[in-house]
Amino acid sequence: MAKQQDYTAKNIQVLEGLEPVRKRPAMYIGSTDVIGLHECLREIIDNSVDESLAGSAKNIWVILNKDNSATVIDDGRGIPVDTVAGYKKSALEIVMTKLHAGGKFGGGAYKVSGGLHGVGSSVVNALSTKMWVEVRREGKLHRQEYEKGKPKSDVAQMKFSDSYLLDHDIPMLGNVTSGTAVTFYPDDKIFQTIEFDDHMVMKMIRERAYIVSKLYFHFYDMRPETPKETHLYFEGGIISLVKKLNENKETVHTPVYIKKEVDDVLVEVALQFNDGIAENLESFVNVINTVNGGTHVTGFRMALTRAINDYGKKIGAFKSENDSITGDDTREGLSAVIAIRMEQNNIQFEGQTKGKLGNSEIQPLVQAIVKEGLETFFEENPSEARSILNKCYLAAKARLAARAAKDAILRKGAFEGGSLPGKLADCQEKDPSISELYIVEGDSAGGSAKQGRDRKFQAILPLGGKILNTERARLDKIVEFESLKDMIIALGMGIGDSTNIEKLRYHRIIIMTDADVDGEHIATLLLTFFYRHMRTIVDAGYLYLAKPPLYKLSFGKEEHYIYSDDEKDILLKGSAGKNYSIQRYKGLGEMNPEQLWETTMNPKNRILIKINVADAEEADAVFTMLMGEEVPPRKHFIQENAKLANLDI
Repeated sequence: MAKQQDYTAKNIQVLEGLEPVRKRPAMYIGSTDVIGLHECLREIIDNSVDESLAGSAKNIWVILNKDNSATVIDDGRGIPVDTVAGYKKSALEIVMTKLHAGGKFGGGAYKVSGGLHGVGSSVVNALSTKMWVEVRREGKLHRQEYEKGKPKSDVAQMKFSDSYLLDHDIPMLGNVTSGTAVTFYPDDKIFQTIEFDDHMVMKMIRERAYIVSKLYFHFYDMRPETPKETHLYFEGGIISLVKKLNENKETVHTPVYIKKEVDDVLVEVALQFNDGIAENLESFVNVINTVNGGTHVTGFRMALTRAINDYGKKIGAFKSENDSITGDDTREGLSAVIAIRMEQNNIQFEGQTKGKLGNSEIQPLVQAIVKEGLETFFEENPSEARSILNKCYLAAKARLAARAAKDAILRKGAFEGGSLPGKLADCQEKDPSISELYIVEGDSAGGSAKQGRDRKFQAILPLGGKILNTERARLDKIVEFESLKDMIIALGMGIGDSTNIEKLRYHRIIIMTDADVDGEHIATLLLTFFYRHMRTIVDAGYLYLAKPPLYKLSFGKEEHYIYSDDEKDILLKGSAGKNYSIQRYKGLGEMNPEQLWETTMNPKNRILIKINVADAEEADAVFTMLMGEEVPPRKHFIQENAKLANLDI
C-alpha cells in the first residue's frame, strides 16, 4: 500500500510552462472536437486510476454537472500541497499550472500510470474557463481555483464543512477523508462542443473498471431532470471483459487466463473463442486502450498461432506435415484482451494520443509469456484444447475453400485488371480522393441516379434486391453472391487476405436506399458486410449513408424538401391559412433524376452520414445481436425499443 508520506513535493519535477497549450490544443489532446473534449476528462480520470494502480485509491467518482462541467474524485493519497524546492510554490499549483510537471517523471511516486506523460492536469486546466481542485491529506482540506490555467489565489486550507463536494447530493462523498477532487469547465472558445456524451463517458469508465479489477467506479449524470447513476465493479477483471465480448455468442471453451510479471512488466491476457467468424481483440497499456495495437498485440498473435500449431502437431491432428494453422485462422471467432503494465518512463507510444505501443522489447516478452501460458492450458485441459484446435482447423479449411473460389474469379479477370461489372456506371475521374460510388437500392432508383449524377466524379452501382446477410458468411459464399461480387470488383481493393486499400477506386462510398423499413434493412445488410469484411474502409472514414428526403411540401410555386417528421411539423405550423400540398416519397425511384440530384446527390445540398466506429466493442455486440443466429437477444431488443420505432404503415 502506497502511503501519503511516500508522495511529497520531492516527487514533482517541472519541465516547461503552459503557454503553448491554448495556442495549439490539438498538439496535446489530439483534436478540439467531441473526442478532444472527452480526452480531457480521460486525463483527469486516469490520474485517479493511477492512484489505484499505485495501491491507494479504491473508489473513483465521475460526475457530469448541469452547467457542462465535470467532476472527478478519488480516495487516493491526494496531490501534495507542500512547497516544491526552487519554486517557492505548492506542489499542487505546480502540477496544475506547469506543463510536464507531476509525479511520473522518475520522482518515484508512480511506477505505472496512464496519465498523458504527466501533462494531463495542466493541459485540461489551460483549456478550461474555470477549474478547482480540492485535496484531502493528513486530515486537512486544501483548495485552489484557476481561470484558463492561471491560479486565482494561493493554495488555501479550508474547513471540511466548506467543501465544494457537499454541493453534490451524493452521501458517499461526505465520508471521503483522503484524495483529490477536480472540477473543470471546458472552454467553449476552444472546443467545438462542451457537452459531454454519457455513452462515451460510460465506455471510458467501463473499460477501466474491467482493466483495473476491484476498483469501484461511481458515475453520476446530473443533467437530466431525473439524474442517472451507475456503479461499476468487476472482481474478474479482463476475464469479465472477455465474457462481455462474447455475450450472446456460442462459446467454444471456458476463458483462458494468463498472468505473469517479467522484468517489471506485468502481462495479463484473457481469450475465448466463439463459433462466429469475426475477431474482437482489445489491447491496453497501463489502462490506455491502444486502439491501433502495437508490439504487445504482435507478440500475442505470434504466440497464439505457434502454440496452436505446436499442439496440433504434438497430438497428430494434422494429416500431413504441410498442414498448419495461419494467423488468420486463429483470428476467426476470437475474443481476446491483452493488458500490460510497465513503468511509465519506459513506454514508447506512437503518437501523442497513444494509439499504438512501439516498444520492441515487449513483443518477445509477451510472446514467451503467452506461449508458455497456452501450453500449460492445453496440457491441463485437453478437451478444450481440441475444441480450440478444431475451431481453427475449420477456419483453415474455409480459408482454402474461399481462396479457391476467389482464384476462380481471378482467373476470369474479375477482381484485378479485368472488366468492371456491367451494372456499374463508372465516373470519368480516376483520382480516388475525388471519386464517389453510390450503391443504390434497385434498378429503378439506379436508373434515376445514373441520369441525375455528375458523371465526372460520381459512379452508380445498382443492387438487385436484398443482399446476403454476411454476419456469419465466409468468403467463398460472399464471392458467389452476384451483387456482392459486383461491389467487390467495383471497389477494386480485393477482399480477404488480398485486400489492399491503396487500390480502392473511390474514397466516398455512399449507401443510398429508400427512406422506409425495407431500405433501412438493406442499409443494415450493407453495413454488416463492410464492418465484417471490409473494415479498413470504415476505419479510413470512406463509408457514408445518403439521407434522401421524406416529403416534398409545396406552397404554390414554393417547394421545400423535408428530411424528418419534426421538420415537417415545424413548417406546417408556420403555414396557417396557406394552401399547400405534401408528397411522401416512398422510394428513391419515385423521384425524377433532377429531384434525386438536387436532394440527395448534389454536394451543395445533400446530407451524408459518415459511418465510423467509436466503440468497436459496442458495434460488435449490436451486429451480433441484430444479424446473428441467436433469436432471444434480438427479440428482447425489439421489445425494449418497439415504442421508438417509426413505422411507415
